[in-house]
Amino acid sequence: ASPSTTASAGLPLLAAPRLARSAGVRELWLKWEASNPTGSYKDRGMTVAVSKALEEGAAAILCASTGNTAGSAAAYAARAGLPALVLTPRGAVAGAKLAQTRMLGATVLEVDGSFDEALRAAQELADRGAHVLVNSLNPNRREGQKTAVLEIVEELDGPPDAFVLPYGGGGNTSSYAQALT
Repeated sequence: ASPSTTASAGLPLLAAPRLARSAGVRELWLKWEASNPTGSYKDRGMTVAVSKALEEGAAAILCASTGNTAGSAAAYAARAGLPALVLTPRGAVAGAKLAQTRMLGATVLEVDGSFDEALRAAQELADRGAHVLVNSLNPNRREGQKTAVLEIVEELDGPPDAFVLPYGGGGNTSSYAQALT
């Protein structure tokens, strides 16, 4: 397979021959998600989640985050003209991500506790009905994130032998699995 370095439908696949040799495989490709507007793969899902929230008449969007989700939610909410509320665990978010999130107009509230506690608080607020939760629990977000798989399969003219992903909360992994079923 030899995909182009710039996919017309999405972000590029980059050949990684030295990494392939060190891993003992014939070829290895990296999906360059850093080309997304906020530098994160989370933009894929966020654009769908926020678009659907806007379409459904949401008053605002909401997420819990330790960084990338916050920046992505803030960017896409600003683009859609929706307020964004971000709950973060106190002291657990990189300063640059907080700055990006605030610069894009989101309201950031720090929660005394872990990410899981921030997410529970966000879910409780979303359950009240005015805000749409845009964490990876949102099925629209996962629909957007699975497009990476579709792009990779298209560029390679078929599925690779394996997809290897970093794992945080599992949203991207479950999105890839959803695309492959």
